Amino acid sequence: MAPTMKHWTLKGTENDFDELVFGSGPVPRVGEHEVLVKLHAAALNYRDLIIPKGLYPFPLKLPVVPGSDGAGEVVEVGSKVTKWKKGDRVVTLFNQGHQFDPIDINATKTGLGGVIDGTLREYGVFNENGLVRAPSNLNFLEASTLTCAALTSWNALYGLRPVKPGDTVLIQGTGGVSVFGVQFAKAAGATVIATTSSNDKFEFLKKLGADHVINYKQDPNWGETARKLTYNNQGVDHVLDVGGPGTLEQSLKAIKFEGIISIIGFLGHSDPKGNPTLLETLSRICTVRGVYVGSKAQMEDMVKAIEANNIHPVVDKEVFTLEKAREAYEYMWQQKHIGKVTIKIE
Repeated sequence: MAPTMKHWTLKGTENDFDELVFGSGPVPRVGEHEVLVKLHAAALNYRDLIIPKGLYPFPLKLPVVPGSDGAGEVVEVGSKVTKWKKGDRVVTLFNQGHQFDPIDINATKTGLGGVIDGTLREYGVFNENGLVRAPSNLNFLEASTLTCAALTSWNALYGLRPVKPGDTVLIQGTGGVSVFGVQFAKAAGATVIATTSSNDKFEFLKKLGADHVINYKQDPNWGETARKLTYNNQGVDHVLDVGGPGTLEQSLKAIKFEGIISIIGFLGHSDPKGNPTLLETLSRICTVRGVYVGSKAQMEDMVKAIEANNIHPVVDKEVFTLEKAREAYEYMWQQKHIGKVTIKIE
């Protein structure tokens, strides 16, 4: 009798989290160029929450095992695999086809947990090119957070024009991308300005390493305030914009001439009629760039930086089991977390 495993399946995008179904099935078989991984941990992203709500703008192929982020141990390799051996600790690559920069249309059709079966399962088969070595200084829960949020943050800060010592970086909120942004920017020797709406998170950001923290609810013109915190009021070099329509106006007010605004999400809400137009990039003399995670080559560089600087991802205190993954979705949707929501897979 073939061995079986527990897994989640996303059936559709019509009924919110009710589309998530827990069950069991056969452990997938390994092809010539594939690797079987015993997954020990997975992590959730905002992307995972909006897929069952029908709000995800990139390709999907349903039904699918959800989840892009996972870490585990290689337990079997295909006959022609050359990059991995049994016992290797690995992390999943978000877009399996995005090996090097820049991303292309075909690579966007290889997303784990969207088009290809993802990580909310006990075992997963992946092409040998769809995995990256896990950092030696991280446990499986920590390593599982790197696939999406960490790599997106790394790409934002290093993908177009790398952040350098003395730069100023503006980070928004305390979600996964933002927290990694603080850590990666500080490791580069940059000054970090962070925004939040919570006094509790104010202290968290300061402890994490942020040099300045602005409460955006108390200061709706936080973009100008951030600018005034820079040398000669010149503005910030990088903005990691996770709010989209709700934050872009202030991001543009904060940015320096020739600075880079990386658009990462669309968490915020505002009247579209009041949003800045593309022409404002001319008057601000800046680059506004959409970021869609990153490549395997970038992820390998990121892993080296995590080891060299002994960076540890911030993992929320509430850790869920695989059976309780649906509850993890609800917990994250209610914004009860700080850092990454993780799932331990026994």
